Amino acid sequence: MAIKRIGIITSGGDCGGLNAVIKGAGLMGLSLGIEMVIIPNGYAGLYNLADMQTLTVLTPERLRLIKPSLAGSEAGHSRVKIKKINDPEKYERIKKGLKKFGIDALVISGGDDTGSVIVDLTGQGISCVHVPKTMDLDLQTYSVGGDSAVNRIAGFMQDLQTTGLSHNRVIVMEVFGRYAGHTALRGGIAGEADCVLIPEIAVDFDVVYSHMKKNFTQRVLSSDVKAGTYSIVVAEGITDAKGQVITDKTAGVDAFGHAKLAGAGKYVRKQLEERMKNDPEIKDFMQKAFMWTPGVYELPEIREVTPGHLVRSGKSSAYDVNFGLRTGAAAVLLLKDGIAGVTLVDVNDKKIEYIATEEAIKQRKVDLDELSLYEALGLCFGREPETFAPNPVKRGLPVSRCL
Repeated sequence: MAIKRIGIITSGGDCGGLNAVIKGAGLMGLSLGIEMVIIPNGYAGLYNLADMQTLTVLTPERLRLIKPSLAGSEAGHSRVKIKKINDPEKYERIKKGLKKFGIDALVISGGDDTGSVIVDLTGQGISCVHVPKTMDLDLQTYSVGGDSAVNRIAGFMQDLQTTGLSHNRVIVMEVFGRYAGHTALRGGIAGEADCVLIPEIAVDFDVVYSHMKKNFTQRVLSSDVKAGTYSIVVAEGITDAKGQVITDKTAGVDAFGHAKLAGAGKYVRKQLEERMKNDPEIKDFMQKAFMWTPGVYELPEIREVTPGHLVRSGKSSAYDVNFGLRTGAAAVLLLKDGIAGVTLVDVNDKKIEYIATEEAIKQRKVDLDELSLYEALGLCFGREPETFAPNPVKRGLPVSRCL
């Protein structure tokens, strides 16, 4: 069947690069003579398509209004899982909506939950191609939004260090990531954090405190103006020594049924404050730093900061704009050629690389083997540091692109 009209959906959380996906798909549709339309508000919009009167067509004029450099999505979002909709006729309703508007196939950008719905829709005979999107970077492929989030985290960390230095404070910044620490790790390293706590490592707070105390006190005491700071990036899904996720259980669940993770930064702050209060050497440090004021200022301050949705917002990174444009365009090309139920990996040279969506959405964790290199550089990951034992390997010229 010839593809004449394709719907575009963005689902799950917003992030950088999604407008590039939409624009890439829209421009490729124009090039091929395929009409591209926006299905607004994610899977909620797909379910309600049958009741809509009109859809926005991505004409050349409308496409000019979409700015790939802006984060967020022109198509809108919702955290809706089709299977959870309390309607036994939901799939027939979706098909009715698609038929009403003459939509032959869908380009859908989202993360693992979005991908699981794509597998579901494909099983119902609806042609879909998945453009991977998640700030968490926990799919088997690169995901649009990941680089933008890493850059935002790094920028916030660097900015917070100025206020930390002004007040001799320890800064704890909690960031998104759920049960994978990719963005916390990359953003923390790029932001020059002293410590990065990720879900893949059960945190030993005695190790964190020892590292903090040593580095923080040395910096202050060696400064000619007695100024220093120490910074920690915390992924929201970190676990304690027993492997239990540290979260505020009153936060509830999201529309996909996942527990909302919150409170990791606060927990880290309290753990460090408790150890600091019971450390007799801290009074001596405060006196040597000329900060000791009895009954007023007896301990260094620890502040936790949660940038939250600021990490998703603002600008898209150049990498995500490039990736989004080419994978959005490639999704249309795959559908034109009758290829569906798959997830884009990338476009290299003239090769469109893709894998089965059910494989793409399997969660990928941080490879702990790489952390010992950063530990050799002085970073703390909430564990006793391991020795970095390199294994030099000669390879040929790299085949992957820079962007």
